[in-house]
Amino acid sequence: MSESIYASWKPVLEKIMHRLVDYLENKNAEKKASTGESAFEHINYRIKGEESMRDKCRRKEIPETPESALCTIHDAIGIRIVCCFLDDVYDLVDVIRNIPGVRVAKEKDFITSAKPSGYRSYHLILEIEDETTDALGNTPGHYYAEVQLRTIAMDSWASLEHQMQYKHEIKNKDLISRELKRCADELAACDVSMQTIRMMIKEA
Repeated sequence: MSESIYASWKPVLEKIMHRLVDYLENKNAEKKASTGESAFEHINYRIKGEESMRDKCRRKEIPETPESALCTIHDAIGIRIVCCFLDDVYDLVDVIRNIPGVRVAKEKDFITSAKPSGYRSYHLILEIEDETTDALGNTPGHYYAEVQLRTIAMDSWASLEHQMQYKHEIKNKDLISRELKRCADELAACDVSMQTIRMMIKEA
């Protein structure tokens, strides 16, 4: 069996991932206790699989090394947060910006500026400081995580698009892409309507 592309750093990644998830779940519990509403519906997280990381290195034409996996590529840790409403997404972005020892290295708002396919989500690349020496020899070390935030509607749509992208032999792909784009636009309008109704209920 070949050595892990993460070498001895995989436990460090798992520790950092759980640190982030525990922080977010605690904030979720705090909000539910104080307002009766959750900050998010659910959260998924993972360390990128060995072969997926090696494939990404090959696509980027970079060495399959811990330095590449941990320092050049920034999604070894992946966290996806699914919210009920649009405002919850942006509220959580503010929460994430204030996590101690974490810096937002990059962010893209694909909700207000959707991809041509119709894909909508809010992406953050986080740089996390940890006392463990990193793959470049820095102490404290700097590690990275990708966080995606989306509504339930956006998440359902993304699951369908993912299925289509990874089916190599699919009939009527252009037609399905057009239908997916139409559904994405309708779901986006629905998210806005649901947010408006929520605000009306609160104001009433």
